[in-house]
Amino acid sequence: MTNFDFDLFVIGAGSGGVRAARIAASYGARVAVAEEYRVGGTCVIRGCVPKKLLVYASRFADEFEDAAGFGWTVSETFDWASLIRAKDKEISRLEAAYRATLQKFKVEVFAERATLLSANEVRLATSGRIVTAKTILVATGGHPNIDPKLPGVEHVITSNEAFNLKELPRRIVIAGGGYIAVEFASIFHGLGSEVTLIYRGDKFLRGFDEDLRDALAAAMTARGIRIINGQVFTKIAKTASGLAGTITGGETLEADQIMFAIGRSPNTKNLGLEALGVHLDPAGAVVVDNASQTTVPSIYAVGDVTNRVNLTPVAIREGHAFADTLFGKKPWMVDYTTIPTAVFSTPEIGTVGFTEQEARAQYSDVHIYKGSFRPMKAIMAGRDEKMLVKIVVEGATDRVVGVHVFGPDAAEIVQMAAVAVRMRACKADFDQTMALHPSAAEELVTLREKWIAPGEAAG
Repeated sequence: MTNFDFDLFVIGAGSGGVRAARIAASYGARVAVAEEYRVGGTCVIRGCVPKKLLVYASRFADEFEDAAGFGWTVSETFDWASLIRAKDKEISRLEAAYRATLQKFKVEVFAERATLLSANEVRLATSGRIVTAKTILVATGGHPNIDPKLPGVEHVITSNEAFNLKELPRRIVIAGGGYIAVEFASIFHGLGSEVTLIYRGDKFLRGFDEDLRDALAAAMTARGIRIINGQVFTKIAKTASGLAGTITGGETLEADQIMFAIGRSPNTKNLGLEALGVHLDPAGAVVVDNASQTTVPSIYAVGDVTNRVNLTPVAIREGHAFADTLFGKKPWMVDYTTIPTAVFSTPEIGTVGFTEQEARAQYSDVHIYKGSFRPMKAIMAGRDEKMLVKIVVEGATDRVVGVHVFGPDAAEIVQMAAVAVRMRACKADFDQTMALHPSAAEELVTLREKWIAPGEAAG
């Protein structure tokens, strides 16, 4: 087959798929995209964008409370329905912008599910049309996990449904210990819900720096969020007043909503991948090489469906690299080191590079610099919460290999710190940088005293 309908057919119009389609089309490729839901994918429609809007909403309670310390008297009222309408309006605007971008680059969009028939053919589910393409890109993302064997699991919600609840739950229990779980715990608590967070492990946010994990757990507890570690649900039942969830310790947790945020899985089911010889890993993720190519040469995959690093900017970078390499003849590969990330809990976390634990496993000599302090705004407001700033340094070279911030605007601070970490800046470079005063971020360039761990010799 040499005459194809398209040069590139993308299955999935999320961040990675749209970026790949746009860049490929800019090089003159004939491109089509199939999307069965809404253009924009998880991040724009039911993920990081609407979540951040709800995060903003949830933090106004703090602002109103803190305002008194600055001489303001504020009357507080909140309406969940108004927030959701405003969120929906913004999501619709963003979806329209994504569609306009595809239209501008003459990318044809099929509003239906697509499955693979062969290495160069896809079937469109609604119309039944078979479309051919020289190259196929799978960018179908992932979906929230639930435990299908749990009695009463049909009563739970996931992050998908949380964005469209008819009313704010008075009581909510959230199962999970990743960033989605702790973010929604902070969101609902900030909006006025009674929140319980239950996690099977001994400490949430596995993989993050231990100081950050401890600081957030303490802050959330102090705010009134109940945290239950080392337990899971054994059954969930509907009651006259809502839901009752029994956990392994025997306690029954009563709630209006029970939300599962126990991870996500790649959307590869019933796509036709395995029948064509596309290799999937045990979790169902598409296995690809460094160029995002699968075991079938004409089929590629990017984003969460590959389960490499499941972050929107990573999917965008993978889609861009794929299109530049294949259609722009500008080959490059994504660098997965020094990826900054944030947890939009309240208080929030921003982090880039190695944790202290990872650095100590990697290097024989590690220096830690950290400081904990009350931000100026918190002092005036009478709020006891502290920020934490931590720098991880490879002792032999003085190179900064990790920066971790806990507190207000942590994500904004770490985004710029990531530039320094990627450029392999040394602690001396931080020390020689003039402080921007008064700011919380200046702590990154004013930390001078090495932290000595208990039992560690100074030197």
